[in-house]
Amino acid sequence: MSTSLFVLAAIAYFVWRALRPQRPKLGARGASPIPALRSDRSGDEGEARVQAELVEVLTWLCGSNFYLHSGPILLNHAPGTEFPTAEVDHLAITPFGIFIFETKNWTGLIKPGASADVLIRIGADGEPQARKSPLSQNRSKLAFLRGTLPPVWPIEGAGVFANDGCVLSPDLPVSILRRTDLAQWLRDRRARHAAGTAAVVDVAKAWAAVQRIASTDELALRKHRERPRVNPKI
Repeated sequence: MSTSLFVLAAIAYFVWRALRPQRPKLGARGASPIPALRSDRSGDEGEARVQAELVEVLTWLCGSNFYLHSGPILLNHAPGTEFPTAEVDHLAITPFGIFIFETKNWTGLIKPGASADVLIRIGADGEPQARKSPLSQNRSKLAFLRGTLPPVWPIEGAGVFANDGCVLSPDLPVSILRRTDLAQWLRDRRARHAAGTAAVVDVAKAWAAVQRIASTDELALRKHRERPRVNPKI
């Protein structure tokens, strides 16, 4: 190729580079919110189903004498530490107790794991997956509430599986239940309370006490949820 042809080809190439449409660079959108992960969306769907079930069940059991928080709530269980808050999916206050629920939207067969902290999920592919038990996730939250609120108030937690495509092994603890089991589980707690000597919970006073150790602020919740994504220790 002659020198003149080479120069013309080079000029044509640079003109083409200058005029072609530019693809936007990844990460060039500024400080946009962290996008919802697929697991986040699935979890939100499960929590919405459990919330609706709790409204129906608690109205049946308590009439209007209960408090069910709308959305998650943060317990300020370790101020000043690296991870100062713990998220509760559902908080219910009734005359027969205070309850926190950890929701899972898993499908498949759920079985006990090698320890009380682990569950085994077997999905459509038949492969067992070890996952953290919702009861294990609730343990420190329950300990905090029981150590902070008046000891005369019954406080209990449960893990609730929201998805209709979930089958629970009968060998699991009774506080791991399906969404459709909530009515019987809470009815049983109500009956036990009525047959015992535990104090009746004043719903308004209990909610006021919880508010002193918890946060419902949206910014605080966002910061709490962002923290595990940037810190691999969680």
